[in-house]
Amino acid sequence: MAFEPGQAVVVTDEALLATYGRAFRKIGKSVVVVPLGTDLHAGHVELIRAAKSLLGAYVVVTYSGAEVPDVFAREHVDVVFHGALETRVRVDAGVDPLEPAEETQRAVATILAAINASHATDVVLGEKDFEVLVAAQYAVSGLRMECKLHSVPTVRTPDGIPVSNRNARVAVEKREAALALSAALTAGAHAAERGRDAVLETVRGVLAAAGVEPEYVELRDLAMRPAPDEGDARLLAAVDLGGVRLIDNVGLPLGVGFKNIDSE
Repeated sequence: MAFEPGQAVVVTDEALLATYGRAFRKIGKSVVVVPLGTDLHAGHVELIRAAKSLLGAYVVVTYSGAEVPDVFAREHVDVVFHGALETRVRVDAGVDPLEPAEETQRAVATILAAINASHATDVVLGEKDFEVLVAAQYAVSGLRMECKLHSVPTVRTPDGIPVSNRNARVAVEKREAALALSAALTAGAHAAERGRDAVLETVRGVLAAAGVEPEYVELRDLAMRPAPDEGDARLLAAVDLGGVRLIDNVGLPLGVGFKNIDSE
């Protein structure tokens, strides 16, 4: 049967996945890979849509859940690799970690495996796991891989909580505490004009008022290095709610403030 774009052709053999990738590139097409795990949520769908928006590209999704969901066909994915791209490699990209280092290293290795297995020219990742995003960019650049990384903003519920598999496991009685995390980061971002200390104090104050003790609250630059006194920065935090560990992050113009951006 001839290949038809947008039909979510499912492959389980890595050699066949590589054949598709090479063939797409041979006819001058970009190959955009979206590495997914075992579950699927609205944030992942946005990654797929971002990949589909790239002109002249074939979209490959890697997915290791029990069954291939119908949404891949509805979103007109071109190829779905169904299975785990196994690797024992761990990639330390040199990021000063906030999250457990081994988890980040494993995640980056899985992303690189998806890029190589599909012969991808582009990879689409979400900003929800910002540390993994930055570490993956370091790794792709450091290994001189001919692959461009695209980031997609975090998808949130109407009340501001990031859409994620972990957030879905938060107990009902802990929902208010989960809301406090995103609210605290939003409040901290709006204190950006007053500088680093004001941002961190604001976040911790909102969390304390909700009875939430953070695992960390940190400001970094966009490469996960120490944040500048003035300029683009990332505000990151983690909390443990009844055994469910939540992470979140937002961007902010540190030392400048949102209302002053247009005046510069």
